[in-house]
Amino acid sequence: MSGADRDASGAGIDWAVIYREVYPGLVRYLHSKVWDADRAAELAQEVFVRALGARPPNPRAWLFTVAANIATDETRHVLRRRKHLALLKRETAAEPPRVDPVVAMEREERAATVRQALDALNERDREVLLLKDAGLSYPEIAERTGLAVGAIGTTLCRARKRLVEAHAALKQHPREERRQGVPGSREGTHASRG
Repeated sequence: MSGADRDASGAGIDWAVIYREVYPGLVRYLHSKVWDADRAAELAQEVFVRALGARPPNPRAWLFTVAANIATDETRHVLRRRKHLALLKRETAAEPPRVDPVVAMEREERAATVRQALDALNERDREVLLLKDAGLSYPEIAERTGLAVGAIGTTLCRARKRLVEAHAALKQHPREERRQGVPGSREGTHASRG
């Protein structure tokens, strides 16, 4: 925890210092939730706008909690917007692609593989990985997830291993895995217990 957010009452919060320390990690965290770098940066700004009127006892953890809520709202909004755009798309002609379609397809496949590997993790493992990647400390991750501080390191280690395994399985059998789910994933695990 930095000196800027040590005051338990929240009265002495230096938001400028916290912004410099937390903003890059917050953007990474939001990017992992919304998969759009520009939108993640906009949402991070929204988080800090909301923070200006707040006096939380642990500003960093509070910021990531607000970010998670904003990301959830954003996902709902994007889904509604996609449905609307699908209806509009039926009425208009398609534009020609502006980038090399092969490069775009390869980039989309790589991103889809990473997303699918992350989705193969259970919610706790995914959240712990994303929060650590965003720069939160073990105590802050523990506060955000409800896990014991001593369990964070072990959880991170196991989550990283599971992510690597899921990604390797997807790379080894890309078409099969996308149709049937990743072995050991939430879907595959539930089916095998069945």
